[in-house]
Amino acid sequence: MAEQEQRCGFVSVIGLPNAGKSTLINHLVGSKVSIVSKKVHTTRTRILGIALHENAQIILIDTPGIYDAGGARAMEKAMVGSAFEALDESELVIHLVDATHKNALQNNAEILKKLEGKKTVLVLNKTDIADKEKLLGQAAAFNDAYDYTATFMVSSLKGSGTKDLLDTLAKEVKEGPWLYAEDEITDMPMRMLAAEITREKIFNRLHKELPYSSFVMTENWENFDNGSIKISQVVVVERDSQKAIVLGKGGQRIKQIGQEAREELEEILGTQVHLKLFVKVEDRWAEKTENLKFLGLME
Repeated sequence: MAEQEQRCGFVSVIGLPNAGKSTLINHLVGSKVSIVSKKVHTTRTRILGIALHENAQIILIDTPGIYDAGGARAMEKAMVGSAFEALDESELVIHLVDATHKNALQNNAEILKKLEGKKTVLVLNKTDIADKEKLLGQAAAFNDAYDYTATFMVSSLKGSGTKDLLDTLAKEVKEGPWLYAEDEITDMPMRMLAAEITREKIFNRLHKELPYSSFVMTENWENFDNGSIKISQVVVVERDSQKAIVLGKGGQRIKQIGQEAREELEEILGTQVHLKLFVKVEDRWAEKTENLKFLGLME
């Protein structure tokens, strides 16, 4: 039997904030490449997750959630622009929709306009908690509004329905050599992924207290002869009051955040990690060009 030709292609995952894009991509890849939080707009830039299925290498682009950024600040506008730009870089699009939303079709109207002419599969997500009786009607309404290649109903959290989705993605990407090594799961530098993991822990602990405008930067990364790693990171916030929230009483909160981030990093890296976190205040950091460039939102 002849060996199957390799297939490879870029697939953008696009949708509203908190539709479950990062969770879906992590599940398809089989490993964590994008952080997940209850806080909206957690994903700020385009992240590549690399999934292997049968003979295909599926390069998934996780994009910031799309929303009306008309009156937003520079970073929010850049994030929405980044998401739409990803559509031009991929040969196939996954339009991910939160099936629990009552006005899902209406809320996705802007995305439907941008999809024009794009080969797109519709994925209704969170079907494990959605109203089962309304799912078929919801799928029909979206297909009346746009000519999707295929429709899937999944739970990205539990993984149900994702095997059929992978089967279709593997067939839809074009024949051609793989662009990444077989063991690569993302193009994100480890220093940046480490910073993202810490940011996830901050959001998960403080999503009700801390505004969206904070970020984490890995300043130093040192590998020791015994295999252990020392990482120093800076948590940047915009006001002194936010710094106090992150630090917590007697520095207990930042200590807990650091412990959670360190434990996950040790699991990913397979070695002992020494993690040092510092908090600094930088007024209106999200408006500064150099910071947007650092986040990959500007060239």
